[in-house]
Amino acid sequence: MKAALHPGRLLARRYRLLDQIGAGGMSVIWRARDEVLDRVVALKVLAPSLAADARFRGMVREEARAAAQLVHPHLTSVHDYGETVDPDGSITSFVVMELLNGEELKLRLTEGPLPWPEAVQVGAQVAEALAAAHRLGIVHRDITPANVMMTGTGVKVLDFGIATRIGAPDEDEDGDTFGTPAYVAPERLDGAPAQPSTDVYSLGVLLHEALTGRVPYPADTWEQLSAALASGPPPTLADLPDLPPTVAQICLRSLARNPADRPTARQVATALRDHSLPANPPTATIRVPTQPLPPQSPAIATASVPTAAPATADGRTTGDALAAGSLWSRRRLALLLVLVLAVGVTLAGVALLPEQQPTRRAQPSVAPVTTPPTDPPTPTPTDPPAPTSAAPTAAPSRKPTTAVPGSNAGTLSEAANRVDGLIGAGLSAGEIRDDVALDLRNELRNLTVAVSSGREELAPPVARLRNKVTVRLGEGGISPAYASRLDAAIAELNAAGV
Repeated sequence: MKAALHPGRLLARRYRLLDQIGAGGMSVIWRARDEVLDRVVALKVLAPSLAADARFRGMVREEARAAAQLVHPHLTSVHDYGETVDPDGSITSFVVMELLNGEELKLRLTEGPLPWPEAVQVGAQVAEALAAAHRLGIVHRDITPANVMMTGTGVKVLDFGIATRIGAPDEDEDGDTFGTPAYVAPERLDGAPAQPSTDVYSLGVLLHEALTGRVPYPADTWEQLSAALASGPPPTLADLPDLPPTVAQICLRSLARNPADRPTARQVATALRDHSLPANPPTATIRVPTQPLPPQSPAIATASVPTAAPATADGRTTGDALAAGSLWSRRRLALLLVLVLAVGVTLAGVALLPEQQPTRRAQPSVAPVTTPPTDPPTPTPTDPPAPTSAAPTAAPSRKPTTAVPGSNAGTLSEAANRVDGLIGAGLSAGEIRDDVALDLRNELRNLTVAVSSGREELAPPVARLRNKVTVRLGEGGISPAYASRLDAAIAELNAAGV
């Protein structure tokens, strides 16, 4: 009898099943622990009927191999493919993938369309992921909201289960590798092989649905799709008056019937990226230049007005003019007193700045200060010299083996967030390669999960993460300066509370 999948079962003498987190017609998704690399992963276990077909297993294995080459922030990482022979001779086939935390776009759209800036950001990130796949000659063939995950770090394109090489013929005659009807390009119904333009059409459908809450041509079967394409009106976004014309244009171009009229995934990403950030800067940044001396502006502005006050062209008597001038003189005196007081307060504040500056000086972010501000311990001959403010650049080159006790490490989550932020900053600055940043973040997430759940002490995973930084530095994936900063930040995890 075939061994049933259940929590605790070990597949391929390596992957321990923890719990089932999803299911579909072709597979079941399990959360599992990789007991060799000690990390939590997702296992997509194929349905027994599919796993029994050697041809299908070979196709999935090749597709998993192709997907494993894709390293991109908005693509789900594929780690492994495995097969287990059960006692009755049946085969359990599975794909090992990156475990994600988030919400499917499909579920999100059940609440209605997204605000257009969010829909544009989702579309841009999916387009960037597709552009990366197309560069390697891979076509996804099933871009739908069910295969887009919304995570805290952006979207992730899922499931390359029916992906193929550009131009490869379809492997079946029933349309199972065509994709989901409402998202399939019209030329596919005529037997044309999948091309990058095929994915771009699906991306256009996805973007249209995210913006409006509906697909351009609703269909659940191939027959319904053919009928909708033949008789349905052309798609439009005219009911979204606030949508930038460029966004509407790129979406409708992606839905062109002729594949040659569609833009590339890279062109879609570029067009959408131009509208994924707010056009107006925050108001606070506009007010900043006027803040230093607010009392001076009205006093100086009104000081030039007195010559107009005594004018009698409007028919006033000389006495009225003199009375007005006297009143103006009193007001001017009061305003001058305010000005003098404001200048005095400003000068007093400036005089205090030199004495306050040392207490406000920020400490280096990459290494905790080892000397307290008061009552320092008596130095011993083996103590290193205390760092001085004259050489703050020496701190980044230090690589402490542990965090200094008493440093502001905070909780494990806070310390991990600091490490994650440093990884993000290095990625943005071009100091950390994309694939390296993704690898380090996966390792950091596995560390926090393992320690928070009590499955492992803190020191071993911290040591593994620091070693990974060293390895990636040797590969040229991290600049020496950022490797030093990351090592120091990771070392602080040892002092963090769980």
